Amino acid sequence: ELDRTAVAEASALLDTGRTGTVALSEDGSHCPGGLTLLVEASVPPPRMIVFGAVDFAAALVRAGKFLGHHVTVCDARPVFATPARFPEADEVVVDWPHRYLRRTRTDARTVLCVLTHEARFDVPLLTEALRMPVAFVGAMGSRRTHEDRTRRLREAGLGDRELDRLRSPIGLDLGARTPEETALS
Repeated sequence: ELDRTAVAEASALLDTGRTGTVALSEDGSHCPGGLTLLVEASVPPPRMIVFGAVDFAAALVRAGKFLGHHVTVCDARPVFATPARFPEADEVVVDWPHRYLRRTRTDARTVLCVLTHEARFDVPLLTEALRMPVAFVGAMGSRRTHEDRTRRLREAGLGDRELDRLRSPIGLDLGARTPEETALS
């Protein structure tokens, strides 16, 4: 019983990425004076992948780094996707966004921010992204852009369940004017 309880308690802490102690008695009940287990979780930082090496992306990269994310910028255009433009990014990748997303590691803590503004990038990328078990998928653009994007995604075969996961326009409407204000929202 002690082993089963210890494994269950340790797993609960590890699943949430938390470090902590668990006090157990020999019969597996929770009480002080018995066995104390230290469970130390060591998880990589959550990922933020920013698709579209646009001006707003630099501010979003800084915000992501401030929040402790491992930040990647991906764009198919080598003239825009450069380490010089995004010095705070952990990685700058030149590749088609949907192709990069298919081959990179994601998990339930991964955040995907789509800033590309072009259907040739957005539709294949979001078709992949909205079918993945990631924490967040957001796309920048006006409400009109979102309506057009949604129509194109439906034509690509996505249903209501997948489209409900898309946060667009990305963020909160705070009346942002600067890239930093937009990144914060």
